Amino acid sequence: MKPLRIAMLTTFYPPCNFGGDGIGVQRLSHGLARLGVEVHVIHDAGAYRLLTGSAPPPQADEVDGVTVHRIDTRRPLLQNLITQQTGYPGLKRSAIRAILDAHAFDVINYHNVSLLGGPGLFALGMGLKLHMAHEHWLVCESHVLWRHGRELCTDRQCLRCVLRHRRPPQIWRRTGLLEKMSRHIDTFIAMSDFSRAKHREMGFPRDMEVLPYFLPDRDAEEYSSPVPCPRPYFLFVGRLERIKGLDDVIPLFRNIDADLVIAGEGEHGSVLKDLAHDMENVRFVGRLPHDELVGYYREARALIVPSVCYETFGIILIEAFREGTPVIARRLGPFPEIVESSGAGLLFSTGDELGSALEKFLSEPELRDSLGRAGQESFDAHWSESVVVPRYLELIARTAETKGCDALARRARRHAKEKIPT
Repeated sequence: MKPLRIAMLTTFYPPCNFGGDGIGVQRLSHGLARLGVEVHVIHDAGAYRLLTGSAPPPQADEVDGVTVHRIDTRRPLLQNLITQQTGYPGLKRSAIRAILDAHAFDVINYHNVSLLGGPGLFALGMGLKLHMAHEHWLVCESHVLWRHGRELCTDRQCLRCVLRHRRPPQIWRRTGLLEKMSRHIDTFIAMSDFSRAKHREMGFPRDMEVLPYFLPDRDAEEYSSPVPCPRPYFLFVGRLERIKGLDDVIPLFRNIDADLVIAGEGEHGSVLKDLAHDMENVRFVGRLPHDELVGYYREARALIVPSVCYETFGIILIEAFREGTPVIARRLGPFPEIVESSGAGLLFSTGDELGSALEKFLSEPELRDSLGRAGQESFDAHWSESVVVPRYLELIARTAETKGCDALARRARRHAKEKIPT
């Protein structure tokens, strides 16, 4: 039986990448390839060039079974403005269609395609079609449901909001194009129960399956872990943006006998450094390579996740769980379902609750150990590669059966039964 052939369409893909969605696509592609699936990734190097003002870095080596196709144009500003406004791939259409037609894919999985080609891509190519909602792009022009750049979106004020985000309003969102093109998608996928419910609340008419992010299976011998900080510390990992909520966290450490280590970079960084300018127990360590970041996870009392916006999942929570570190997360978005299902952390809504959680972890070291073990057990059961990738293939199989494609369903299930090489 020939291997399954899957196309992944995404605007960003490492190393032409900014956030977690591109890394998530890469992990899924690699996990599938390790089970014998042939994966082709189509991404937009021109969008990366436009947003960074620099040439895309050389393509990194991929695992066997993954082929990367870069789409680029000589006029990225014009091309991406066309896509952003019309919702169609425009000048990129012929290049993308040629790849799709040349390989006769069994499955086409659309990810964040906002600049690669918008919903107009959904009509291209043949095969089973999935869409994975890494952000809230399907229901939000700014993708993050952060209204006017200052508050959670609880009702639609889209035109004023997108102007406050300093983006041109998207004409295609006011034409019914998304509803029309969504008919080409067989299955929509949300990253959490919360995100599925939020899509429904914001008016998205289609049902959605839920498939979470994942990480490679846990290996206790994979990394060495030097202690990166001599004093007890709590850890923050993420982009330094207002929506990540650190403005509420830093002042609390004036009264906490522990350090706050902040790993990440971003445009809000200067504001946060000014806020902590006289605090020796707040340390900004920048964006860390993965091996070094793992050491910080393993030695932290807890990971603090204070985001004030609606995330779709929260990959850093399971990064902490994988290393045996509990979390303190804001009672918002998908975080309660992750923390409560794992039993591996504490939730807060107010500054007082966060302060109490920090003191609890400092005064009760056995709490850190017990919650850390719960996190690792839950990671192994729910968010490891060997659990989630077979679930993805089973989702393909069920979708194929609803369309009468029984042979495709059998091939997907055959791959799901393969053992991931160590």
